[in-house]
Parts: sequence; C-alpha cells; structure tokens
Amino acid sequence: MAIRQLSIFVENRPGTLADVTDAIADAQIDIRAMSMADTQQFGLIRMIVDDVETAKQKLIDRNLFVKITEVVGVAVSDEPGGLARAVRIIADAGINVDYLYAFISVSKKNAYVVIRVDDNSAAEKLLAENGFTLVTEADISSL
Repeated sequence: MAIRQLSIFVENRPGTLADVTDAIADAQIDIRAMSMADTQQFGLIRMIVDDVETAKQKLIDRNLFVKITEVVGVAVSDEPGGLARAVRIIADAGINVDYLYAFISVSKKNAYVVIRVDDNSAAEKLLAENGFTLVTEADISSL
C-alpha cells in the first residue's frame, strides 16, 4: 500500500527549483506534497504527485536525476498529539523513521504525513491495527 515519492537530486543554484516545478507544471501534474533540503552544492527535492511516471519522465527529459522511493502515507488527526501517536507506534516496534513531512488535506480534519521507514509493510500493518487510515496514491490523486 506504499505510495511512490519522487526524489530529485539537483544542483544548489538559482533557478533549479523553478526548473523542477516548470517541468511538473508543463505536464499538467499536481504536486500534493513537497519537501526540500540542501547542502552548499546540492539539494534534494522530495515530492508526491498525482502522476508519478509522467513526472519522472518529464524531469529526466530535463536532464535531472530522479529516483522513485516507496514511502508510507498516513492520515493523522489534525490536533495536538496526532502525529506523536503515529510515530510512537512505529518507534515502539523498533522501526526507524528516516524522515517525514506533512501537509493538510482538503478536509482539514486530518493532516497527511509521508513517512520513510526501514520497513514499510510492518509500519503500515502497525498503523492500521492501531486505527490509523493509510493514504494511498489514489487518495493523493483525488485531493
């Protein structure tokens, strides 16, 4: 049930983010979530989009290095402690969280959280067993 995330490795220079977002926009693809981290020379853009394969190809066409990574998507209550409950379940099972980022869903009842863990299946099973709604690519596309 994992969702696919694009990871785009870019040079840290003016205009790079614009180049990436232009490629996505030109293909009429919606960005649903995005995070960006940088070092002095390079950056890493992670994004969830509504058409992963087309976005990947459009970025490759612009000579960008793109990787697809499977991540866990989970809806957490948009209230204090909502995220803490989800990550506590994962931590108590000994599953490492490599990174995460969140965005508010249209309903504003839940925040959607993208979590990169070392065992997607185990994390998904634990979260579902503890009452969390897992987010699918279809859910992302329907936003």
